Amino acid sequence: MAAWSHESRDRPVMAIIGGGVSGTAVAFHLLRSQALQPGQLFIFEPRTRLGAGLAYDTRDPAHRINVPAAKMSLLPDDIEHFQRWLQEGNALEGDETAVAANGGLFPRRGLFGRYIGAMVQPFVDSGAITHIAERATDVRCMDGRWVITGEAGRRLSADILVIATSHPSPLPPRSLQSALVGHPRFVADPTRPDALDAIRAGDRVLVVGNGLTSADVIASLELRGHKGPITAISRRGLRSRGHAPVKQELFGDFVSHPSRTALDLLRRVRAAIREAEGEGRSWHAVIDQVRAQGQHLWRAMPVKERRRVVRHLRPFWDVHRFRVAPQVEAVSEEAIRAGRLEVLAASVASVEAKGEVIECTLRLSRSAKSLDRQFDAVVVTTGPGHRGILASQGWIGGLADAGYLAIDATGLGLACNTASQALGAGGKVAPSLFISGPLARGTFGELMGLPEVIEHAVFVAGQVGSAVADYTKRKHNASKLDNSAT
Repeated sequence: MAAWSHESRDRPVMAIIGGGVSGTAVAFHLLRSQALQPGQLFIFEPRTRLGAGLAYDTRDPAHRINVPAAKMSLLPDDIEHFQRWLQEGNALEGDETAVAANGGLFPRRGLFGRYIGAMVQPFVDSGAITHIAERATDVRCMDGRWVITGEAGRRLSADILVIATSHPSPLPPRSLQSALVGHPRFVADPTRPDALDAIRAGDRVLVVGNGLTSADVIASLELRGHKGPITAISRRGLRSRGHAPVKQELFGDFVSHPSRTALDLLRRVRAAIREAEGEGRSWHAVIDQVRAQGQHLWRAMPVKERRRVVRHLRPFWDVHRFRVAPQVEAVSEEAIRAGRLEVLAASVASVEAKGEVIECTLRLSRSAKSLDRQFDAVVVTTGPGHRGILASQGWIGGLADAGYLAIDATGLGLACNTASQALGAGGKVAPSLFISGPLARGTFGELMGLPEVIEHAVFVAGQVGSAVADYTKRKHNASKLDNSAT
């Protein structure tokens, strides 16, 4: 089996699986601090360009970044870098609604992927990064090195491996999956390109899930000319909230005496919101402070309390923390006012396809009542499929079977220590295997937002840099011993 011929033989080789924002940011910041030679750093990413990943690869003009551009940057010490890049490159030409009513800049989401790609491209051009435009199909540890096989069958042997893949796509409720498999308008994964093409203008649509993806789907359908009724359901009926009308300073202190239980944290957040409102602020300032102090809060809690946060508080946290862009929010609000969009706290009790008509019984969450409805299309927007991480890709399952990977105790991602090194089922550390990005959130807490993902990538780049230094020191010492022996 052929190998990549230009990999380094006398220096440590690093491989990153996943060339979205997280993996690309690790490479970028590693190269800012390390003078690597061509053939040392490889990124496996099947997309033709680095930096976009699943989140920022969209070409749908209805999809916008959910954080103001002034808070998104590949450079944590230059937080407005992306906004300047947009303005200096005239990237917003033709997008008359990019600036929201509150003055914030919310460009189309694909632009951020282009920005990351543009930042890293010089390293690709110079050979400092070798972009392998293939999926990794097999990964195993052999003689202390990580052997990665790509789709074309070639192999790469690396001394250090970074897993920077994202969560799997949404997992449809089993009742929907079994009843609607093969239905022409069952959209199990709306993140696929052109996933909504099959939905016709007058179709009655059921959207399962009420988070950011749901809002994106509704905005995309509106842009495509859809005029039919939409019913959006989730167990609690909670929708992602919008941004504050004006910029606010962070409010509250949650780390001086961090909460040890989920209940105490909830009480303190509620108290801080009441205090903030008494001073004329909104809840946004408090939630943003919790987010800023999130890693400290998370680490202060024992695992059983983290699990309680995930089980009981995460749905409420998500809708306040992950805010919908004002332009996208306006579409849903107008659809509600016009009577085209109905938001319910409900779940699917039963579903049956009769020809192309989908008959559903919706069980209302806050009563014993049910609703019988007919739909022409169903779109699943339930968020990342956490429970399917190990089964999402064969090589991940293979590493788990070999004892190198495990699901973390909260069920949010892959287990790792505070150095972001992977932990196996028995808690054994794989010192040359790192986890970067959202899959490390079980250990690091808030790792879904772009600023936190970038900061974690900088941290992982530092850890990889230390591993490179250790490798070089070991090689040097071994060489000295060899020379003294001769």
